[in-house]
Amino acid sequence: MKKILTVGFIQQACGSMNPKDNLEVSIQGIREAKKLGAQLIVLPELHVGPYFCQTEDTECFDLAETIPGPTTEILGPLAKELDVVILASLFERRAPGLYHNTAVVLERDGQLIGKYRKMHIPDDPGYYEKFYFTPGDLGFKPIETSVGKLGLLVCWDQWYPEAARLMALSGAELLIYPTAIGWNLNDEPEEQARQLEAWVTVQRGHAVANGLPVIACNRIGDEPDPSGQSQGIRFWGNSFAVGPQGEFLLRANEKDAKVCLVDIDLRRSEDVRRIWPFLRDRRIDGYQGLTQRFLD
Repeated sequence: MKKILTVGFIQQACGSMNPKDNLEVSIQGIREAKKLGAQLIVLPELHVGPYFCQTEDTECFDLAETIPGPTTEILGPLAKELDVVILASLFERRAPGLYHNTAVVLERDGQLIGKYRKMHIPDDPGYYEKFYFTPGDLGFKPIETSVGKLGLLVCWDQWYPEAARLMALSGAELLIYPTAIGWNLNDEPEEQARQLEAWVTVQRGHAVANGLPVIACNRIGDEPDPSGQSQGIRFWGNSFAVGPQGEFLLRANEKDAKVCLVDIDLRRSEDVRRIWPFLRDRRIDGYQGLTQRFLD
């Protein structure tokens, strides 16, 4: 017997300086996804505003919000109205001077039922996230919802097999990555292509290694560097869904706003894990070194 979950994920631009404009684009996408039959709807990383981490600016902390707070108070009633589960991504103000990059889950009854704080925090040119975000402290624990157990991770987490594995070992039925990633416009086209395909490949690898479907929802559009020190970032879109053998179920392009819709058979993971029993054959007696920074 199949267990079909219809997932909508919103590939959108988030570059308006007015958060209400970006949120309205998200809301329109959510409504369209519902009309198409979505039961679970995923939004990109930090979709309420521009990607402010291109520079280090203390005034950007004013963009953070509490959870629950203004955005969840809008999306919660929307989830209830549409009878859908919504996954949003927010800049969380936890306390004065303490901030997180946090994804939240709003249940079909409008309740905020779970959140995940991004664990892996990058610090690279154009992605100065360590200045803004404290690493998460909620662990790699799936969120139980009416549509399944969601293994919710965020952007830079998608490069780490450990995060995906721990979600799988905790019973996640689906791995989901809200994302904000793009190209440095100074890079050569060949380098840009390598980076994009590496991003897709590593996440397909998580699907294969864990026998789980994967959703990656990225933003699109050019966003300038407020400091003027670079040409800014061109977010590369390419939001996609793959099945538990890494097979493409859907892949968007690099530039178009799109409400992506895909049917995922959550029971297929059982079939795949029977023929590829990677969890059975793990040598847990020999992995102690994984908890070390480096083995000299």
